[in-house]
Amino acid sequence: MSSSRDRDDPLSFAPTNPSSSSSPVSVSDPRDSFLSDPTTHIGSASSSFQNEGLLSDFSPNISDAEFGFSRPEFRQTPLAATVDFYERHVFLCYKNPQVWPPRIEAAEFDRLPRLLSAAVMSRKADMTKETRLTICEGHDGTETSNGDVLIFPDMIRYRRLTHFDVDTFVEEVLVKNSEWQPGSPEALKGSYVFVCCHGSRDRRCGVCGPTLVSRFRDEIKSLGLQNVSVSPCSHIGGHKYAGNVIIYGSNANGEVTGHWYGYVAPEDVFLLLQHHIVKGKIVDELWRGQMGLSEQEQMLSLELRLRVISGTNGHKNKEELAQIEANDSNSDPYRSRAEVAACCQEDADGYSSCCQNPKLSRTVIDSDTDNLSPNTVTAKGNRKLTSRSNSCKSFSRKVCAMPTWLESWEREDTYAVAAVICAAVSVAFAYRCYKQL
Repeated sequence: MSSSRDRDDPLSFAPTNPSSSSSPVSVSDPRDSFLSDPTTHIGSASSSFQNEGLLSDFSPNISDAEFGFSRPEFRQTPLAATVDFYERHVFLCYKNPQVWPPRIEAAEFDRLPRLLSAAVMSRKADMTKETRLTICEGHDGTETSNGDVLIFPDMIRYRRLTHFDVDTFVEEVLVKNSEWQPGSPEALKGSYVFVCCHGSRDRRCGVCGPTLVSRFRDEIKSLGLQNVSVSPCSHIGGHKYAGNVIIYGSNANGEVTGHWYGYVAPEDVFLLLQHHIVKGKIVDELWRGQMGLSEQEQMLSLELRLRVISGTNGHKNKEELAQIEANDSNSDPYRSRAEVAACCQEDADGYSSCCQNPKLSRTVIDSDTDNLSPNTVTAKGNRKLTSRSNSCKSFSRKVCAMPTWLESWEREDTYAVAAVICAAVSVAFAYRCYKQL
């Protein structure tokens, strides 16, 4: 498992000195930030809702080479199992990233998120579900207006929450798990994509996020996709994995899932739309984790998917998975880099020169495998499966062809046999000459 600094660093609107992390409300870590001045607040307007402009980069002077997709640490850290366990995600639609201060939950003039944070924290002991609270962009007169609240996996929306209603809302919806009156929940349909764009909190998110939001919107329009919503959101944890993306939606079985992706670059957007949203497949190379799974379960879930794809690219039961592990096979053209054998020689990029398909650029698996219990996989130690080059080291199976007995004999013993024969002939010739004397 990764260390605590490598794990997810979630944002929830909590006091500066939160209580134990075992509470149902996730807590943010003030250490994980690339801000030159963490005390600086981008000026938000008054406590009234106000749309201060369109989404844009946090600062035009921020270098992509330093904080963007070309930064030195981009895609240098393992991604799998970097999402802390949670069961419910609450999004408050409120203004836009340009006016979000670093700690919006504590901002003097942002009364709604501040009061909602305080109410959630005060009732944390009464909640039965591990809950995250995040800000997403809100624009009055649009589908996501200021004050709207989106809740996943419930897939519902409450309209126009105000600071007067905060305590009642938390009590009825988040504590009692019932409906809020006088509001009535609206059912959400389709897929919801959230991209961290909290530039005042971390510059990496401020550089990568807006670019990804623009690319998502362009690709959605180009592909003609319906019922796909893309929203900038505040800090969700793991600044160093920027661009960070969360996708909520129903899988093939109708179950609502929430998958996290990290190190997403603009060229990955089409892949996420086509494979995750359209085809219902997981892009494991960028996968960070999943709602409802612990870190260990996330690791086992990834391992299970990789083992499934190493077979017939279909579903396997426990016995079939065990058989896959027992049998060596290097004939499947869909095998992932995580199955590279111990006998294979890696190059500088972590690929193998002796195994087939050494440069599989993306691993996509049917998301239906989420329904297979991670417990069907026997964990052999805490192996850290990564989504990049070092995933080659995760398995010890040998899939490279071993030399046959005859091949070994020809290579190792032919010269020795020839030498013995020559020696015997020499002795015989010498003896014959001796007899003639």
